[in-house]
Amino acid sequence: MKIAILDDYQNAIPALDCYKILDGHEVKVFNNFARGLGQLAIRLAPYDALVLIRERTSLPAALLTKLPNLKLISQTGKVSGHIDVAAATARGIAIAEGTGSPVAPAELAWALIMAASRKIVPYANNLKEGVWQMASTNPQLNGLGRSLHGRTLALWSYGKIGRIVAGYGKAFGMRVLVWGSDATRQAAVADGFEAAPSREAFFAEADVLSLHLRLADATRGIVTAEDLARMKPDALFVNTSRAELVAAGALEAALRAGRPGAAALDVFMDEPLPADAPLLRIPTVLATPHLGYVEQDSYEMYFRAAFENVANFAAGTPTNILNPEALGT
Repeated sequence: MKIAILDDYQNAIPALDCYKILDGHEVKVFNNFARGLGQLAIRLAPYDALVLIRERTSLPAALLTKLPNLKLISQTGKVSGHIDVAAATARGIAIAEGTGSPVAPAELAWALIMAASRKIVPYANNLKEGVWQMASTNPQLNGLGRSLHGRTLALWSYGKIGRIVAGYGKAFGMRVLVWGSDATRQAAVADGFEAAPSREAFFAEADVLSLHLRLADATRGIVTAEDLARMKPDALFVNTSRAELVAAGALEAALRAGRPGAAALDVFMDEPLPADAPLLRIPTVLATPHLGYVEQDSYEMYFRAAFENVANFAAGTPTNILNPEALGT
């Protein structure tokens, strides 16, 4: 099969142990991001199978109709709204889903919480410039970092990642406060954590608030400007899930208004994030380039599953197909 692996920005995939699963196939790894439907259509038209790295590239119906040779989309992890499943099915394009782990995203969320709370990045950057124990030369930004012990960690959702982050908070001596559905809050209470009495209290009482929701129609824009305005002026807002969970423009406006006081972000509306993005101009934002799952063990897990699905499909024994009706059997 002719296989395209998209958006491997770091050219990391050919060095993975699992890459040899594709031996015997014609494989092209693309390291740069293609913008625009026309450019993508030209790039992908020759291929029988595409391997997607999470949601880095969207495959809407308008693009799928321009890919006459495509038979399989092998997804690392689960499909999350970036593929038009109905359009793929109608064209006989099978979609194979993979697997994943909550460990690396949870660890990154905690790393961002620690780094932002103690101002590690500005301290480290200034030290390289010969500036000792200063987070900023701007007096308004040069306040002390602070510890987490005794403070309130507010988690919206208590799924696989949220549970791990709650455990980290407990280990650091934090009060853990959970918001979400009734089932979410009941599960948190059963594990010894607190359920927020209301949405308003959840935002108002948080010292650190971290989102761990799935993106769906019901959760798109679920965090509003009104929610953010209830946060403390020294609170930290953390989003390692999806940028679209927050109403467009609400976070930028809230940070400029001073509630919350800071943000640590790994996800953005536009990815890759342009260098002139407004969020990057806000000095109280710690931003990382969507690294939640971007580490060695996760890549080996994600791509082993994706490559095995490709190999099985090529061998006539398709596995983990989301839309089996596309196979015509």
